[in-house]
Amino acid sequence: MITLTDAAAAQINEMKSDEGDSSLMLRIGVKGGGCSGLSYGMGFDNEQNDNDTHFKVNGIDVLVDQESEPIIKGLIIDYKQNMMGGGFTIDNPNAIAKCGCGSSFRTAVNAGTPENC
Repeated sequence: MITLTDAAAAQINEMKSDEGDSSLMLRIGVKGGGCSGLSYGMGFDNEQNDNDTHFKVNGIDVLVDQESEPIIKGLIIDYKQNMMGGGFTIDNPNAIAKCGCGSSFRTAVNAGTPENC
């Protein structure tokens, strides 16, 4: 469903270690908003909901809700480090448009709920 690069998995494991709870799972989802209509959400969760798909990628337990699943299918998450710091990058093959700042997108079948920037 998604790909986590080695760099992304290492960063996620480091963040889980900082949280002090090895049972945490990575929750990835999409919500309406942003300039282009849809925004990504990533965070840790220790509970799986009935409408979640649970799978393991590069050693990381991942949760995705059913509504987000078709929108993020094929997603590639990487972690880049440079002199200004580091951050996750997301490449979504389903996105047909992105906002200028790169934090929101839309797909051919889901325009989301665009907001004024």
